[in-house]
Amino acid sequence: MRFVFFMAGCLFRCLYCHNPDTWKLHNGQKVTVKDLVREVHGYAGFLKNSGGVTFSGGEPMMQAEFVGKTAHAIKKRFGLHIALDTQGYLHGNVPDEWFDDFDLIMLDIKHINPDRYKALTAQPLQPTLDFAERLARLGKTMRVRYVLVPGWSDAPDEVAGMADYVAHLRDDLGADIEMIELLPFHQLGVSKWDQLGMTYQLRDLRAPTPAETEAARDIFRSRAFTVT
Repeated sequence: MRFVFFMAGCLFRCLYCHNPDTWKLHNGQKVTVKDLVREVHGYAGFLKNSGGVTFSGGEPMMQAEFVGKTAHAIKKRFGLHIALDTQGYLHGNVPDEWFDDFDLIMLDIKHINPDRYKALTAQPLQPTLDFAERLARLGKTMRVRYVLVPGWSDAPDEVAGMADYVAHLRDDLGADIEMIELLPFHQLGVSKWDQLGMTYQLRDLRAPTPAETEAARDIFRSRAFTVT
């Protein structure tokens, strides 16, 4: 069980984003560090034994100073497990010690091909790869997340390229890879796009079949990764 804070603001424009309402900072609710610590307080005993706190979004590093202070306050007050769900694009804006209070980095890598990555996200790939290598250097535990999108990121060579890169992080750079989280594409966010009056380009795209999803997972398993 996780207590999740969805932070407002994101520079990415992922074609399959299921939280487009978090893209703009002004769409969020203004809160203080004390407000969020107070929210966690009532669940801290339960979370201590069966979960923790996750900062997601949006992109949490869009509000790096606030997120860092909040994570530190929660860690100091309750000693909870704290995770950061991010694509790492803005990691250059924070010092190494900013990550001290995070026990797990859930790193989204949308694609391993730079051109396909930019087509999917509207941003370059390299900062995310630089971040992955920085996390390896810092010894931070990572959970790599990869969305299987038919026609975009599901070809066997694309999945294998991603698996090889993560294996490189582990085997050559000493990265602590907890697991691979392979997420099949879905259409659950379409209604949000409609409510916001935004054009959803992948409306007619099907979800991958269970067999296709399992085949992709097997590619990661063949590199000795734990995969969910």
